[in-house]
This record gives sequence, structure tokens and C-alpha cells, in this order.
Amino acid sequence: MKLKSASILILLFVTILASAQKKSDVIMTIDDIPVYTREFVRVYNKNLDLVQDESQKTVDGYLDLFIDYKLKVAAAYEQGLDKKAAYIKEFSKYEAQLSRNYLYEDKVTTDLARQAYERGKYDVNVAHILLRTSYDDVPADTLIAYNKIAEALVKARAGEDFAQLAGEYSQEPRAAERGGDLGYFSTFTMVHEFEDAAFETPVGEISDILRTQFGYHIIFVKEKRTREQDVTVSHIMISESENATRTFNPEERINEINTLLAQGSSFEDLAKQYSEDKNSANKGGKISRFSKGQLRSKEFEEVAYSLENSGDLSEPFKSEFGWHIVRLEEKHMPQTFEEQKEVLEKKVGEGARSKIVNTAVNHKIKEKYSFKVDDNFRPFFSNFITDSILKRVWDYEEDFAQNERALFLIGGDYTATYGDFAAYIKERQTKKGLPKSISRIISESYELFETESLKRYFRDQLEKTNEEYASVISEYRDGLLIFDVMRLNIWDKAKKDTIGSKAYYENNKEKYQWKQRIQADIVSSSKDDMIEVARTMLSNGKTIEEIKEALNKEKAVNVIASSGTYELENRNLPEGFEAVLGMSKKYSQNGNFIVVNVTEIVSPSIKAYDDVKGRVISDFQKQLEADWMRELRNANNVVINKKALKKVKRQID
Repeated sequence: MKLKSASILILLFVTILASAQKKSDVIMTIDDIPVYTREFVRVYNKNLDLVQDESQKTVDGYLDLFIDYKLKVAAAYEQGLDKKAAYIKEFSKYEAQLSRNYLYEDKVTTDLARQAYERGKYDVNVAHILLRTSYDDVPADTLIAYNKIAEALVKARAGEDFAQLAGEYSQEPRAAERGGDLGYFSTFTMVHEFEDAAFETPVGEISDILRTQFGYHIIFVKEKRTREQDVTVSHIMISESENATRTFNPEERINEINTLLAQGSSFEDLAKQYSEDKNSANKGGKISRFSKGQLRSKEFEEVAYSLENSGDLSEPFKSEFGWHIVRLEEKHMPQTFEEQKEVLEKKVGEGARSKIVNTAVNHKIKEKYSFKVDDNFRPFFSNFITDSILKRVWDYEEDFAQNERALFLIGGDYTATYGDFAAYIKERQTKKGLPKSISRIISESYELFETESLKRYFRDQLEKTNEEYASVISEYRDGLLIFDVMRLNIWDKAKKDTIGSKAYYENNKEKYQWKQRIQADIVSSSKDDMIEVARTMLSNGKTIEEIKEALNKEKAVNVIASSGTYELENRNLPEGFEAVLGMSKKYSQNGNFIVVNVTEIVSPSIKAYDDVKGRVISDFQKQLEADWMRELRNANNVVINKKALKKVKRQID
């Protein structure tokens, strides 16, 4: 596959600063297109620690990886992957995130996040009166609603009962029944304007009139209290998901474990031995701290928060994930701002506060670069756009798209035209949340169009002038393209080519073998005398069901037993286990005694294709990639500049 020069020129444009190209030596050419030492040295220094093959850590060895990297990226451009909607969306998302600091966006966002953090220390208990009105309502209807809420405010501040006023005035469902009461809430629970008024109004007082997307409100702040602290717990979980090899009932097993705890067995040892939450089992069942509302299981949270003292244990209970026993480890002091900063900033960026951020950022960009807008655009578009837009079918004459009348100018070299804005509105009309009046559609569309244009212009200038930003953004751009080109040419192809993967398996069967396995019964107990009894019973041919029935009496769980086929590395087998037919010696592990009765030793053998399909496909992918890289190298002329390479070696060594 011959890579076109145009594609490589695009690649070079996005990865190397023009100024740097003139100053740097050419380390190699690909089809006569230069690649500069500056880029190679930067990528080499950044990625060297990620290279596992020692032979590729030398400059010569890494150069081979770098050539493959450049050819893959160029192949992605050749295949038009940079034009795909999914790529454009993902890259734009990262570009916006990376440029935040340069856009001063992080400063504003951090200030709002800190405000949310301070508010988040408390819950407020409020009641409100709502007079419904939409931003799309005609002024006469809006005035009627405003006058009524103003009347209610006068009465409330004069001392009349707020609950009765809510029943009389409020248009919220069940307002009379609840007296306008909303209960307790904290930050990010209500719309931002409502939250502002609730937290800024002193306890016992009535807020000024405020407007939200729902209408006009007044708020009575009844109480303010400190929020509950985070908790850390440990748990033992037995999953209820179907398992073909399972020989026990999940509810029975969790009750057996609960009995062992009551008999004094170690919680940590039991979690390591039996818990089916792999993420926490090896840590004795301990999970990361969390706050109310953070987990995906309401049942789990309610039980965890019901425990009062460190070390308290719950009774067995069921959640959507399975059966649990929970132990309270700690009730934490509130997190610091730095600990919560990332989460809070994400919420600020996704919610109504983002408009505050956008306004501040837009002002900064306009200050940095000249900005001029045609103030007559609103009346023009109010006449130009017809009512058909409310049915989402608005269109206009095709030649208007070429209208070059300037809507606004940025930096003296970028013009957004009336035609551009019309196209933006036409596309946006199909999206959710379209306002119900033409004037609101124009206003909201302009705010978004101006914000997107200003940020895009800023980022474009940033990549031209800031070497650090240009380097990072180009690496991410290349990384996305390499992922897409590998998925298209290698990964998906290997998954779909069943014939090819099976042929690969047939030619490489010796790579896919079962290790030595055993068919065995396993019994464990925290009591030495009980494991000895179980060992004797196993030796006498008793089944695990008979052993459990004999030893687990009167709700006491003295032994836990199971049977199956196990590879020698299986976690159910004790450490240091030796595979010998018959009864094993007694092992001690995690506070338990374990015996294993081996009924069959299964010799190593080649695994069936279906048993190793995932691994075969992975190996098949590696072969396809090697073949593809040979094809790319054969189809493209790569010439190394030996003098420049020597210079790089001296610089790095």
C-alpha cells in the first residue's frame, strides 16, 4: 500500500512546528518527506521507560519502533480515519480539555469547585413557592406570574405562615399537602440558581425572587446542618451469578461464613478464602471510602451507614450484586478540597455552572484578541427564521450558505459569517432541548456559536505558538489515529477471520496446553479437630455432602467443603500443594486448616480451540500486525540520515 505524499504532509503539519522544522536536522525521509530529529528525540525520551524489550531501548532499536509508528499514522490518514465522526468527536473532547489551562478555564472552574466544596459540608432544609413560567412565555404571562410571586413574598416577609402561602400560591404538585417543603439537600442537587439562593439566604429568612427554568421562586430556609461523613467498610460477598462449577447455594454459604464469624474466625481470613469480590478479597475485604449516594447499591449503603462503631458487623443481606456481610472500619473526617477537587471540577464543567465558566473564558479571549460583532444580527435572523423551526424543519435558500456578511471577527484573521450562523442554527434545530420561541433559539444558538468559535480560534493559535501544547496535542492526535488504524486493519480483522484464527491455532497447538490438573474434594476449617475428622471421613470414602451434614450441626459451621477440577495454581488450593493421588497432608493458611482428597490427576494436554479462543485471537493479531508492517515498509521508501542519527546518539548518550 503506497502512502500518498499529501497524507504524510498532513501528518507532518500536525506533529512538527513549522519553526522547529527549519531548525532541526532531518533524521529520515518517508517517500522524500522529511521527519525531524526534534520529534524523534522527544518521543524517545518520553516513551523509553515503556519499552519492555531491552534491544529496543537503544537509539537504533527504538528507531525501528518509531518508523512503524510514523507509517501507522500515515496509513490512518491515507485511509481517511481523521475524517470519521467518532475520531473528530474524541479528539475535540481531548483538545478542549488540554487547552483549559491555557484558556484560563481552570482558574474559573476551580473557584466554582471550591464554592461547591464549602457548600457541600452542609445540607439545607428549605420550602419554596413556585409560580410556573417558561423562558418562552410571552411577556404578559411572565408579568402575571411575577406579580403573584411578589405578592406571596410580601406576605411571607410580613410573617404569614409559609406553608399556608405555599398551599395558596405555589403551582408545584402537592404544594398544599407538603407546604412547599423540599426537605434537605446539598450542592449539585438543585438547579444552580436555586442552590445559590438556598445557600446564600440566612436560616429563618425568605429569599428574594429568583427565576429558573421552572419559573419564579421564593425560598424559606428552615435549617442548615452538617453532612454525614464518609465511611470505609470491609465486606465478604458471595455472588448470585450462575456458575457451572459451583456446588453450593450462595445464601447457605454466606450464612455459614456468618456462623464462622460468630465462632471467632478472622474476618480478613474468611474474606481472602471465600469472598467473590476479587477486588477486595485479597485486601481482607476492604473497599475504598465512599459517601452517601456514591455507590451503585442503595441496599449496601444503607447497611454500611447503619453501623455505628468501628468493628461492627452486619447480618447477611442481599443486594443486586449478591449476598454480603459488612464490617465498619472507619467513619472519616470530611475530605479536603484537594481530595475532592477533580470530581467537583468535573461537575462544574457539566452543569449549569459551565455557563459562568464560558462567560469568563470568552471575555478573556476577547481581551487577548480583537473581537467585533454585528449587533444587527438579531433583528435580521428574527425575520429570516420562520416558524417552521419550531417543527424542526426550517431551511433556507441554498445560496444563503455563501452569504459572507460578517457576523463577528476574531483576531483580524477569522470571520464568522451570517451563512455560517444560519447553518449552525439549521443543524442545531434537530437536537434535544430546543427552545419554544424563535428569539430564544437565536439567543441560545448565538451564545453557543460564539463560545465554540472563540475557543476554536484560541486553540488554533495555541498550537501554532506554544511548542509544549503542540507536542502534547499532536501525540494524542497520533495515538487516536493509531488506535483506529489498528482496530480497522488488525484487531477487528482477527476477530472476524474465524478461518484464519483456527488455521493459526492448528499451526501453533503446542503453545496452548492445560497445565497439570486434579479432580479433588477440598475441605477447610478453622478448627484443627474438625479438619482431622473430615480428613478421616474423606479417607473412608464419604462425600462432601455427608461430611457437611455430619459436622455442621445445630447451626454451627465447622467445615466448608467443595469439589471440582482444578489447575495446580487455583486459589482454592493451599500454597505449596503437591499433586498426589489420595489424601493430602494438613495445610494451614489464612487462619484455616485445609485438606485435599485427590481422586484423579489429569496430565497436561492441548487445549481445545474454544477453550483458548481469546488467546489465539490475540496471538493471531500479532501475526497480522507483523505481516502488515512488512507490507508498509515494502511499499514506502524510508531513508535514514546516518549523520543526523549519529548526532542524536551523541546527544542522548
